[in-house]
Parts: sequence; structure tokens; C-alpha cells
Amino acid sequence: MRFDKGHKENTRKRIIDIASRRFRKDGISASGLAGIMAESGLTKGAFYPHFDSKDALVREALANALAEQLGNMVNAAAGSIGIEDAIRRYLNTSHLKGYEEGCPSAALLPEIGRQPDLTKEAYEEGLVAYVRSLAALFPNPKSEHNQKRATAVFSLMAGTLQIARAVADPLLAEEILEGGVQAALILVEA
Repeated sequence: MRFDKGHKENTRKRIIDIASRRFRKDGISASGLAGIMAESGLTKGAFYPHFDSKDALVREALANALAEQLGNMVNAAAGSIGIEDAIRRYLNTSHLKGYEEGCPSAALLPEIGRQPDLTKEAYEEGLVAYVRSLAALFPNPKSEHNQKRATAVFSLMAGTLQIARAVADPLLAEEILEGGVQAALILVEA
């Protein structure tokens, strides 16, 4: 059976998009290839013409999620939002509940740390780009300290979101998010 030009690339992209959401929702270890491929409308056997291994898919899906997150930040920055708005957009209740579309760092950090170096390198590349974009929103964009402060702010935001997701009480989760916002704003001004 002949497929249209671009079919293989479109199929590959669909697999990556589905895996990216599935990994953030369920975790890397809990997401099997059979389920990802079934959701893609394919059999597990159709996986290997696209990827050498699950690790290769994890790298691609992680890079995809980080690029999506960076794109959202760049679009927000183009809309002239300030750093406080960026922090509040990250630390809000919809992001708290939105694992699938949310930050890959908050959803996957413990698992990323256990991945092969190639996956860690893909994560690092996306992280550095995102932090650079965050630093550009700081009040004094030319400050030599912005990159370090932006790294600290993002680390605080990702950790805050993880902790808020780990509690059962929604009011406590909201308090944790707001505390994270306030702490991040202190770091911005430091």
C-alpha cells in the first residue's frame, strides 16, 4: 500500500505528540509502547520503523514538550507580559491539574534523572533555552545575574508545582502555589 508523501513524518510526529502527553500524564516508566502506539492508531510493530528504542522516543517526546513550553514562553513574551505574569501562568490551578499539557520538568524530573545521558542532554538543551527566555522577562534584562536568578526561579516554580500536586487538599495546593509565586518574585528582585 502506497502512502502520501509525508505520511511517515506525520505518523512519527503523531507518535511523539501522544508519547509526550502520555509521559507527562502517567510517567515514562508507566507508559508502555503498546499503549502509545494504540493511541496513535498503530500496532506496536509499527514503532520500530520510526524509533530505535523507547529511549529514543523518550528523548524526542521530551524535546517536543520542552519546545512547546519554550514556544508558549516566547509567545507570552511577545505579548509583552511581565515576569510576574509568567510566574503566575506557571503556578496556577489549571497547570496544577494539567499534567498532559503541562511542564515536563514538573511532571518528569525524578524520571529524567534516571534516564541515559542522551536524554539528559536533550532535557538540558530545552531547559537552558527556557530559562534564557524566562531571564529575558526580568526587570533589568541586561543584568549578568539574570541567568542564575532565572534558573533559581524556574527550579522553585517546578518544585512548587510538584509539591502542590502531591497534596490532597485543594486549598492547601492553592496556598502552596501562591507561596511559590511570592518566593519567586522575591528571587526576581534579589
